[in-house]
Amino acid sequence: MAVLAQGNDNEAIHDNSVVAPIEVELKLRASPGALDLVRMSAPVQLAARNKGIIRKLEATYYDTADHTLFNAGLSLRVRKAGKQYVQTVKRAAVNGSLSRLEWEAAVAGMAPDLTVMPVADIGSPFDTVDAAQLIPVFITKVRRHLLMIDLPDGQVEMAFDDGFIEVDTNKSTLSEIELELKSGNTAALYQFGLSLMDVSPLCLETQTKSARGYALSLGNPQLPVKAVPSGLARGDTVDEGITKLLLNCQQQVLGNLFEANASFGPESIHQLRVGLRRLRTVLHFLRHELDAASLLALDAQAKRFAQSLGPARNWDVFINSTLSTVERANLQDIEIASLRTATTLLQEQSYRAVQDAVADPQTNRFLLSLGLVIEKKSWRTDVTSNDLKVLTEPVANLAVRILNRLEQKALKRGRAFRDLRSEERHKLRLTLKNLRYASEFFLPIFPGRKMAEKIPQEIVQIAGSARRSQ
Repeated sequence: MAVLAQGNDNEAIHDNSVVAPIEVELKLRASPGALDLVRMSAPVQLAARNKGIIRKLEATYYDTADHTLFNAGLSLRVRKAGKQYVQTVKRAAVNGSLSRLEWEAAVAGMAPDLTVMPVADIGSPFDTVDAAQLIPVFITKVRRHLLMIDLPDGQVEMAFDDGFIEVDTNKSTLSEIELELKSGNTAALYQFGLSLMDVSPLCLETQTKSARGYALSLGNPQLPVKAVPSGLARGDTVDEGITKLLLNCQQQVLGNLFEANASFGPESIHQLRVGLRRLRTVLHFLRHELDAASLLALDAQAKRFAQSLGPARNWDVFINSTLSTVERANLQDIEIASLRTATTLLQEQSYRAVQDAVADPQTNRFLLSLGLVIEKKSWRTDVTSNDLKVLTEPVANLAVRILNRLEQKALKRGRAFRDLRSEERHKLRLTLKNLRYASEFFLPIFPGRKMAEKIPQEIVQIAGSARRSQ
């Protein structure tokens, strides 16, 4: 059976085996008018190898009736491109990552054929699925204009996709730009994406066509993405630790971006804010160790984005916590129903403000810049010669310094707690949060130690509640 390697729509590579390349892809959401504007822009025209090709692509996504593949982070599609039929299995990327595994093989028609796929390599639960169990879940129809882009740091396949996702009678418009790295450094994708932002206000797209199709089909939002262990190892250098910490925060931020923008509930907005706070905690404690302009710039951008989410979180807490508490108290002199109606309207306004913030060009420049800084390790080139020594230190040394400094700061700010003014208690609360986040970040490099096991959330809440009660 002929095989198409690396998902390349430009040409088929025929051999007798199935390959599992790692797809590295950055997606940008655009208005239909913006697609033409970007396609004809100087950054594209100057770097495009030729005029490219145009394809009409029709794809059907398959799964079992109980969505076995989707629940395992897999997608299976058969796509018709001209006279060819290509079957593709993809494994979902970790939140924020541009890389994911994909397996492709040519098939005879639109019906799935699992015999041509390396079932053992794809693994569970794909190896337990029978083709007879598979049913169509949704289809996509896309007009794709493909260009090969030659950049100083890599070659990129650029796809302008205009079409729709269809589930029965429901349709969702597709208008996006895909940048797939064919060779070179992943930083090239972020750098090129930023140059396109100068042409049109594009948005970072964190959802694949598969994810959007399942959302349209199932109608249920994804679960909010909470913080996961940092992955730090005791043998890491500070330089390696910075990469892991920034990636860890990036994953949480990008993992909640779509849900927060879609206003699927307060928890996604909350977790997006937590991701930004954790990122700012990292940037803050690094500021005491390194004089890196790239990290300082990220902190300012993260602060602006986080502040735009604040009103929505405040109304969520007021309605779901404060107002509910007052309701249970059954106070006779407060018109709870009228208050709930009025505050719900304000909550809805704040959700629209979140959508505006997510679509804001400044926000999307920040998100692309964060990825670029991580991939280029920009802190290496904009620090002083003295700071370069810090980068080669064991990350455990950095952890001890940071945790000691934050502990002393918390103890100092917490003296005579009962006598603290509201503003002072707020500063204490922020310091305790930073200490808690830092302890969670560094916990993996202290095996076998409790390390006060994180600053309990209850302590942070006491400081916050005491401030609000004044």
